[in-house]
Amino acid sequence: MTGSFPDARLRRLRQSPAVRNLARETDLLPRQLVQPLFVREGISEPTPIGSMPGVLQHSLDSLRRASVDAAAAGVGGIMLFGVPAVRDAQGSGADDPQGILNLATAAVASEVGTALVVQTDLCLDEFTDHGHCGVLGAPDASGTPTVDNDATLERYVAMALAQAEAGSQLLGLSGMMDGQVAAVRHALDAAGHTQTLLLAYAAKYASAFYGPFREAVDSQLSGDRRTYQLDPANRREGVREALFDEAEGADIVMVKPAMSFLDVLREVRDAVSIPVWAYQVSGEYAMIEAAAANGWIDRRGAVLESLLSIRRAGADAVLTYWATEAAGLLRDR
Repeated sequence: MTGSFPDARLRRLRQSPAVRNLARETDLLPRQLVQPLFVREGISEPTPIGSMPGVLQHSLDSLRRASVDAAAAGVGGIMLFGVPAVRDAQGSGADDPQGILNLATAAVASEVGTALVVQTDLCLDEFTDHGHCGVLGAPDASGTPTVDNDATLERYVAMALAQAEAGSQLLGLSGMMDGQVAAVRHALDAAGHTQTLLLAYAAKYASAFYGPFREAVDSQLSGDRRTYQLDPANRREGVREALFDEAEGADIVMVKPAMSFLDVLREVRDAVSIPVWAYQVSGEYAMIEAAAANGWIDRRGAVLESLLSIRRAGADAVLTYWATEAAGLLRDR
């Protein structure tokens, strides 16, 4: 019978490295990777992050070096996160032209801005003394502080203008406020920043895998973000968020985390017509590093396989803490 064994031998497509290479369905290339980088105010030397082996809180000088290394490796972009020395309830340092993230953006944009896409995280959580992604409003009936969606949009607009003025080419809207894409797009266009790209973290879930990141940015959060980040049980809602953000003018939409939400990633890719990215978050990174350090898995193989799986599920690009290293691994294989 045609189409079954022994007439059809599926192993023929796996018989040698050359054949496997020719038959490979999904590529993983350095240009498809984005390197997140942390810059901390008030330090003169980079500081290791304990829960993320190999990842650093950078000084301005070491950030420049890391950015040059990323550009030389051929990665597609860098995403900057600022860690300020002083925080307040409004996250005032976020839109201060002399704030650490905006100073770092200007420094890096002048260094590597023509070699890769300089990107900035647009969210208040790193800058607030309460650790939430927005401005707090009146507490709910239980006394728990709530985030004021519309007041937060005003702060996001101010951040967007400051980051664009500093030289950011792409703003990562990661706060999960309703209407954030439209508010920022309208403000940027009115100010003449019509070429600034918007990456909407459209399907960002209230995940357990963010823990190490909170160490990286010295998060002040108590409680959780479940009133604005998505319930991990909900697949359709993630697709709906992506469609809303596309309609509001996002250039790219994001699914975050990647590993636990590959099904959502696939459905978002099928639903929207714009690029879809995914974020391989700190907990995903930490798990592989810890298992490899214990000798339980092959580190190189696990790193590349994890990235390939995200690409296979539909991501056009992946934010990953291995971006620069993985670009070298791909070049040398």
